[in-house]
Amino acid sequence: MLEIFEHAALAAGAAIMEVYRDGATVSTKADHSPVTEADERAEEIILTHLRQHCPDIAVVAEESVAAGRVPETSDRFILVDPLDGTKEFIARRDEFTVNIALIEGGIPVAGIVYAPALGVAYVGDRQGARRMTIGADFTVEDRQAIAAQPVADHPVAVASRSHNTPETDDFLASAKVSDICSIGSSLKFCLLAEGKADVYPRFGRTMEWDTAAGDAVLRGAGGSTVTLDGRPLAYGKREQLHDSDFANPHFIAWGRRDEELHYQQA
Repeated sequence: MLEIFEHAALAAGAAIMEVYRDGATVSTKADHSPVTEADERAEEIILTHLRQHCPDIAVVAEESVAAGRVPETSDRFILVDPLDGTKEFIARRDEFTVNIALIEGGIPVAGIVYAPALGVAYVGDRQGARRMTIGADFTVEDRQAIAAQPVADHPVAVASRSHNTPETDDFLASAKVSDICSIGSSLKFCLLAEGKADVYPRFGRTMEWDTAAGDAVLRGAGGSTVTLDGRPLAYGKREQLHDSDFANPHFIAWGRRDEELHYQQA
């Protein structure tokens, strides 16, 4: 499955970079979030790949959902964010990503996060996590295993550049963090996965397609993502009383914590 995701993400990244170089036209969706032709072109490329290679698995994709196309899902489905960090993309910061993840029984069991402008991708599944260097021709040049590090007593935190909140500031103060790194998109999960940070608190609204791929990479690297009551962040949330389908509650992503059994506890 990761091989399918890899080919789809790299092809989508090539299309995104074409728009990035030429300059994007920005419009606004019904929820007032921005969207560009890069989002739409990338999603169509990914959906074409997935229809060809895994036609029997439902795909929940951000722009399709925004257009009202929401498939029925079972315990096994795919989540797609064709361009995570659209605000970074528009501002011409290189931290935007392509996200694809497989969900089984509410758990992100395989995923890819690809940052085409940075030439790096991260993949994770139950066998582990890897960091890949991607060449200018959008092919993989090398792969290296990565692992989350034990959370330090004075942790390094990673926070959203575009979505900070007072609750985030309160958490960072209470956690006695030693340093804070601000970065956009799902790359925050990947910094934890490769041991460059310890904790990522998110007290703003996110959707499942925003987090699933990065969460899969982090879990594969030995980290975890939990809600404020300590339960693993679950996927496939529908008919929620206080929010829309696929919306996430607040959560905290961690590096390695010995007391946790990441996949097993979900």
